[in-house]
Order: sequence, then C-alpha cells, then structure tokens
Amino acid sequence: MNKLLKNSLRFVLFLLVQTLILNQIEIGFGIQLMIYPLFIMLLSFDTGVLSLLAISFTLGICIDAFSNTFGLHTSSLLVFSFLRPVIFKLFDSREGYDLLLEPTVLNMGNGWFIKSFGSLLLIHHFWFYLLEMFKLNDMGYVLQKTVYSLPLSFFLCVLLQYLFVNKQYTK
Repeated sequence: MNKLLKNSLRFVLFLLVQTLILNQIEIGFGIQLMIYPLFIMLLSFDTGVLSLLAISFTLGICIDAFSNTFGLHTSSLLVFSFLRPVIFKLFDSREGYDLLLEPTVLNMGNGWFIKSFGSLLLIHHFWFYLLEMFKLNDMGYVLQKTVYSLPLSFFLCVLLQYLFVNKQYTK
C-alpha cells in the first residue's frame, strides 16, 4: 500500500478512535487512555522534523477540536514529535536505522521500543497533565495522573501494534 495512503488512513483511524471512544472512557484516578502519540511514533525514520511537527500539529488540533481541550493535545504532541529524533539518536544502535523502516515494536524489538516509546510517552503524558493542571503546587496530582495513565496507554499501544501492524522487514 502507498505510504501516503496508509498514513492518511492511520491518521483518520487514530483520530476517530481517540476522540470517539477513548476520550469517552472514564476509568477513575484521573486516568486517560491516549493512543494518538503512536501515530507519530509509527512514521518512518526518514520523516523530517518539520514534517513531524506539521503532522503533529494537525493531529493534535483535530483531537483538541473534538475534545474541547484548547491545545493540550496539540502542545503535548508537538513536544513528543520535537523530541522524537533526539530520543531516537539516544537509543540508536551501532548500525543505525533503516530509514524506510517504521519504528514498530515488531521491527525494532521490545527493548528498543520500551526505551524509546516509553520515554517519549512519559514526556508526552507529563507535559499534558502539567498543562492541564497548570499549577506547580499540584505536582503530586500531575505525577499521579502520569504514573497511572502511562502504563495503560503504553500497553494499549503495544497491543494495537501486535494486532494491526505487520512486520515489514526481516534481517
């Protein structure tokens, strides 16, 4: 399938699932399930920073429009996409990355994916809840929401990959 068509379909699916299903689920303890950062993670390694920021802005502003969250999703997704190349460079292997490859858990392995996507998702969630509270004296509640939401969102993202993403590349 064409890369542009595949990413366009993913964009629409992530947008619809996040806004119509996951944003409506109330688990308790301030937990919110967020899978839309996975869309930015799944873009190929050769995607430039400006393209990442433009795509992140578009996805974030669409989610904010449906969720009535006034830029929270946009801001945290922009931080996610801005730090994506930095985190990828930090956890780069000696051989480097295959630029046409998608950074999925199936293609890159569990260890790399846990370190890279886990770090990015932690930053995303922390930034989201920090802006949501917008008070430094509620830092305990920000950390509580981050710590409770992060593992569930991460697990859901990994589960989605095992269910819907196929391995494209074998060494």
